[in-house]
Amino acid sequence: MTRTVNHWIGGKSVDGTSGTYGPVTDPATGQVTTKVAFASVDEVDAAVAAAKEAYATWGQSSLAQRTSILFTFRALLDAHRDEIAELITAEHGKVHSDALGEVARGLEIVDLACGISVQLKGELSTQVASRVDVAAIRQPLGVVAGITPFNFPAMVPMWMFPLAIACGNTFVLKPSEKDPSAAVRLAELLAQAGLPDGVFNVVHGDKVAVDRLLEHPDVKAVSFVGSTPIARYIHTTASAHGKRVQALGGAKNHMLVLPDADLDAAADAAVSAAYGSAGERCMAISAVVAVGAVGDELVAKIRERAEKIKIGPGTDPASEMGPLITAAHRDKVASYVAGAAAEGCEVVLDGTGYTVEGHPECAEGHWIGISLLDKVPTTAGAYQDEIFGPVLCVLRAETYEEGVALINASPFGNGTAIFTRDGGAARRFQLEIEAGMVGVNVPIPVPVGYHSFGGWKDSLFGDHHIYGNDGTHFYTRGKVVTTRWPDPADAPAGVDLGFPRNH
Repeated sequence: MTRTVNHWIGGKSVDGTSGTYGPVTDPATGQVTTKVAFASVDEVDAAVAAAKEAYATWGQSSLAQRTSILFTFRALLDAHRDEIAELITAEHGKVHSDALGEVARGLEIVDLACGISVQLKGELSTQVASRVDVAAIRQPLGVVAGITPFNFPAMVPMWMFPLAIACGNTFVLKPSEKDPSAAVRLAELLAQAGLPDGVFNVVHGDKVAVDRLLEHPDVKAVSFVGSTPIARYIHTTASAHGKRVQALGGAKNHMLVLPDADLDAAADAAVSAAYGSAGERCMAISAVVAVGAVGDELVAKIRERAEKIKIGPGTDPASEMGPLITAAHRDKVASYVAGAAAEGCEVVLDGTGYTVEGHPECAEGHWIGISLLDKVPTTAGAYQDEIFGPVLCVLRAETYEEGVALINASPFGNGTAIFTRDGGAARRFQLEIEAGMVGVNVPIPVPVGYHSFGGWKDSLFGDHHIYGNDGTHFYTRGKVVTTRWPDPADAPAGVDLGFPRNH
């Protein structure tokens, strides 16, 4: 019998009532293993109502109480990291080591939330005028929502809800319907940690659920991670309904390789950053810009390494790359490679015909191999679009300036990297490049939890990056209190506070 993933509302699992369900597929086999209940407007309203009711108490709870629960949750999450990784592998397809890494990066933000007292400290200025003090404090918003993508079903939700609830908000999560089980397991662990009912809720679904969260008058803020077109829609719609929004969009991350770079290190970095997690991550390196005469040697080194990658089911410890999330996405990724030569690209590796050997159960899985395209023109679709698959484009530039201009011309500005031995060149690059996250000899510059994650241009809609200090500010609002107290020596006659009278 097919398992059903239900909603989590008010501290318990709640059966779906809409009558609409979506299939959850094991990408390695192509078999539907689970169905997930899709929420109606009424079911979303029920989750928001539960969060609003819980906020009346949670928003007034002590910081010590909130962080104590998060410390317990962190211990439970650590103890169950293998189990959560297995859920990710079963529904997303990434190999177990990648899934464990995802959980570990989510734990970083839980750590940050456990120590959030420093970020929530206020400010005080005394005696700004005679007996006048001014204090600045930060308070929670109320009910906030998160809408998260399929590629990191545990990590991206943990970029949001730990900080939100540590700040005193209550949370409604709408995870991807393609791999929903990890989100529900996180909800169960939060309940086990002692989180009060209604503080964290999960509703599954499609555009019906998303639009209701964007429009609901009791939802005060929305966090989103996904593609640029949807991020733009989320930002426009939620903002029109008076909500605070952080919407992280797509990317086309470049890696600039200068002639003085260690080409072995650059090739290692390019392969891991382009093909890790099957390229299904917004911080994947999908475009390498080779400067000067290094292009041919660099491409040869990338090819040599890429051909050795072991592709197979995530449950096989020998596998280094798994399948893509759906057959439709696999076919879309393949279409960019199939049309590359006609657009002027040199197809060095074509992975579109890949089949898994030694695993007959995987015959119908969503498999694709490694593709490497060289001498890619900027007009090619494989360069212009975010492919979100294991396809690496190599472009050529004569000079550093030409390479930087090429990168800055991209409408995306999520992350970028430079590989060089020259500190001066690296310093120029980090100042001149138009992207929100920059790596110097680091291919995927995802910040640690106490720094914020976010891009520029069409990679971010809204003013706040996610997690870090920006995350704390996003989930709170400032208030300034100006106070004047009379001197106790001026107390009314008949009231003795033990102070001498002023005459």
